[in-house]
Formats: sequence, structure tokens, C-alpha cells
Amino acid sequence: MRAVVQRVTSADVTVDDQIIGRIERGLVVLLGVQTGDSSPDVRYMCDKIIGLRIFGDADGKMNLSLQDIGGAALIISQFTLLADVRKGKRPSFIGAAPPDQARLLYTEFCDLVLSAGVPVATGQFAADMQVRLVNDGPVTIILDSRGSPA
Repeated sequence: MRAVVQRVTSADVTVDDQIIGRIERGLVVLLGVQTGDSSPDVRYMCDKIIGLRIFGDADGKMNLSLQDIGGAALIISQFTLLADVRKGKRPSFIGAAPPDQARLLYTEFCDLVLSAGVPVATGQFAADMQVRLVNDGPVTIILDSRGSPA
């Protein structure tokens, strides 16, 4: 799994001109599922993301996690994170998991974050979405469950 995680003061996602998900302070998680991903990847990403100490403490140091601040997560499925652009100009998405598998693992991830006590808003899987956010900092972190840099 690959994720782009952004610390935000607010964010929302729109489909067909209707807001379907909205959060205030928290994280926007753009999540891509790779071929071969499974439940251990989901667990790793969940634990890593909700535990990231990227929110300021009383001294202004990045020392608090999403759980520590009582923040929320807006989780958006984004297969384009798996784009391979090493050859040519048109991205290849051969590394992205098939839609049925990706949907299952995306849903498992959302459920796991929610079960950890973090309020979750989501986009709509496989829809054309518009995501608006106010990146706080800006703080943006790229994660990969396989340990390789994204």
C-alpha cells in the first residue's frame, strides 16, 4: 500500500457537486492499493498513520498523533499513486491492485482506522472526486507498506 498523508485544518470531498465527506482538524489520506497487498499491509498502514506524531504539542513541536489530538481522517482511494512513469509519458497502472481487491482492502483500512477510535470520512471508491483541503504546515508524508520510498 502507498499513502500520501497530509495534516489539515479542514478538508472535504465532493462527487457530482455534493459533499460526501468532510473533516476538520486531522489527516487526509490518499491511499493506493498495490497488487499483492493483504491484511498485514492494511494493519501496518493503519498503525503507522494513526500513530504519526505530526501534530504540535504545547511547545509547538511535532509530538502528538491523530489519536492524541482527537482528530479525524478523510480517506480517499487513489490508484494513481501506483503510477509507473519510468517509460514514456503515459502512466502505467499495472502495479495497482484490481478494483475488487483494492475496494476490499480500502474498506478494511477505513474500518480499522474507525475501530481505533478515529472518526472517518471517505470518498466514493472509483468515482470522479474533487478533494479540497487546507494543508496545515504544510505537512505531507509519503508512506509505503513495503518499506520502499514512494
